[in-house]
Amino acid sequence: MAEGQIVDDDGFTIAGKRFTSRLIIGTGKYSDYAQNAAAAEAAGAEIVTVAVRRVNLTDPDAPMLMDFLSPEKFTYLPNTAGCFTADDAMRTLRLAREAGGWNLVKLEVLSDQKTLYPDMQETLSAAKELIADGFEVMVYCTDDPVYARKLEDAGCCAIMPLGAPIGSGLGIQNPVNIRLIVEQAQVPVLVDAGVGTASDASIAMELGCDGVLMNTAIAEAKDPIRMARAMKHAVIAGREAYLAGRMGRKKYADPSSPLAGLI
Repeated sequence: MAEGQIVDDDGFTIAGKRFTSRLIIGTGKYSDYAQNAAAAEAAGAEIVTVAVRRVNLTDPDAPMLMDFLSPEKFTYLPNTAGCFTADDAMRTLRLAREAGGWNLVKLEVLSDQKTLYPDMQETLSAAKELIADGFEVMVYCTDDPVYARKLEDAGCCAIMPLGAPIGSGLGIQNPVNIRLIVEQAQVPVLVDAGVGTASDASIAMELGCDGVLMNTAIAEAKDPIRMARAMKHAVIAGREAYLAGRMGRKKYADPSSPLAGLI
């Protein structure tokens, strides 16, 4: 990269497709689809994740997401939000493929209503079966490096560890494990869930993640469009800082100007 070049065009590849934006946004909790579309534009997003069980994709008599976020402009990423078993998740994604022809999907299998933590045994089981069925699986998971490796070995095309519980806004709670997952992975790693504000997104990128997925942090901000724009800049800034390589941490002061030869 040339000196001084910004990284807006510093893309990454998922399942053979190149993307420029490293910020993926959701399609839930917005006041309406128009606000959702405006946020996607402000974020510069190229991928939007869609809860197949909650968003209208097929009923022409009701407002449809596709009328506001064109599938020709945005890559739709169907997800299995609200699924608590591997069978439910697989059924949901197969229906999505029949409805819209989507093959690139986001798998999440949750363990309980209170924490919405991933059930990793069910997640791994569903991932293996979906991949065998021809799906390209981006997978939501815990920040466990061991399970992250198992999911990659199973053939998942992107690993998506949580930063904190879904919708909590607590930020990156376990940067050590996120970094370990990044270091071992041969596929993209994207933080999914827990981001609350722009600094959280920058931290995820500074850890070396390939991208960040968020929904509530934008949709529940007092000004969602402005927050979407802030997240865009935060992801770019975090990526540039990671590529630049931060200074080392020191125990004591180190003056910017030499102390020797003072007048």
